[in-house]
Amino acid sequence: MSRTITYKIGFHSDEAVHFQYGCIIMDNSAYLDSAEQLYPEELPSLFNYVTSKRVAGFDDVEDSSPRCLCQQTWSSTSCPSPDCELAKASAELVLPEDKKWPFLLRYPISSFGICLGVSSQAILWKTLATSKSMSFLHFSLTINLVLWCISVALMVTVFLIYFLKVIFYFEAVRHEYYHPIRVNFFFAPWIASLFLVLGVPSLVAKNLHAAFWYILMTPIFCLELKIYGQWMSGGQRRLSKVANPSDHLAIVGNFVGALLGASMGLKEGPIFFFAVGLTHYMILLVTLYQRLPTSETLPKELHPVFFLFVAPPSVASMAWAQIQGEFDYGSRIGYFIALFLYFSLAVRINFFRGFRFSLAWWAYTFPMTGASIATIRYSDEVTNPVTQILSVVLSGISTFTVMALLITTIFHAFVLQDLFPNDIAIAISHKRSKTGKKQCHLQPISSHTKDIEASLKPVTSTGQDIGTSLESASSVSKDLDASCQVSVEV
Repeated sequence: MSRTITYKIGFHSDEAVHFQYGCIIMDNSAYLDSAEQLYPEELPSLFNYVTSKRVAGFDDVEDSSPRCLCQQTWSSTSCPSPDCELAKASAELVLPEDKKWPFLLRYPISSFGICLGVSSQAILWKTLATSKSMSFLHFSLTINLVLWCISVALMVTVFLIYFLKVIFYFEAVRHEYYHPIRVNFFFAPWIASLFLVLGVPSLVAKNLHAAFWYILMTPIFCLELKIYGQWMSGGQRRLSKVANPSDHLAIVGNFVGALLGASMGLKEGPIFFFAVGLTHYMILLVTLYQRLPTSETLPKELHPVFFLFVAPPSVASMAWAQIQGEFDYGSRIGYFIALFLYFSLAVRINFFRGFRFSLAWWAYTFPMTGASIATIRYSDEVTNPVTQILSVVLSGISTFTVMALLITTIFHAFVLQDLFPNDIAIAISHKRSKTGKKQCHLQPISSHTKDIEASLKPVTSTGQDIGTSLESASSVSKDLDASCQVSVEV
């Protein structure tokens, strides 16, 4: 015996309200308020009935309803915050899941991870060419110039494409901002810009004005006020709920900014950001190590982001060395922590294989490069064959990784054309209802309050048999008798 249950809830067509297992989307609650005035007793029972996953007497009903953002896994659309549902308030885009969506909709904020990897290489090769302990390699600054120009071109391209997405699909950008992983990549454009300033070739500019530092650190500071505040008192967006390795991107910007500011001769600003970054890094590290029951588990496809553990301590060690003027014990502590995390992750080969290529793989790059640069700085302070060999090995690994990922990315983008699949994280997919399935959906009605009243009245398509079915259900289903349409097929 197959049964079909359909719930239809009508509100103003401009004020979309979507009931689906407790996910509520609405621009304005005025029409809900007016509905409550019309039916103060019926509406709560309607809400409870629709949001219940199992209905008495219909336990064998399966769910094929269009997915809400907060029901997906973190690999696609999960958002544990109520803000996730509010982000979809004006989302009118409903696209088929089996068709390729417009390119801008498929273009994620995580694309800036490519810029992080390539621009950090420009810094690495500048360091290799100017380091005293690496002078035996006789590298030229020309490599730094070429990589820096490639990084600038890549940064401009990625930024312009995403800027077009902001213009034409702003709601999709909002959805990414409310995603617990994607939100951290909003730091990436500014961190990559800091990398470009740090790696600028001497042929282009020898000394940059400190105004660059203030311009680039302002958006980072604003994002931190928002994100860190949510970590402390964000309810469902508190750190114990949303903590994941990609949160290191929200931390490492402080240390990169401190490193650049100190290299420009600034004092108070770099120390301020270093202190803020160090405090929140310790909190994040403890939270991630504890793996609280409230924390979500990352899918296997996002395991590369675990390498972001290496980034903050390696950059922090260089930042503190630049502030102090030498690679002292404080810098060495940070460096040794980064080196241990690097090795502890590198030996877990099985943890980082068995999943298809995606943009998440670029999370390997700039943490590896940061550890390589920190090793070179340490080798300048403690020069011996061991530190020199380690510097060469780590630099070679990071360069090979970036080159391999860049070639693979180009191959998947232009040959296989599967680098940017349909991004369910920023759009609601449309699925046709099937017999024997349960569906909660929108049904736009007229704006007049009489239409609201009419939409809440019962409509039956199977005659008197529906009354018998509802009587055999639970007492909650009886309350629904005045609020929704139920059709049963036998």
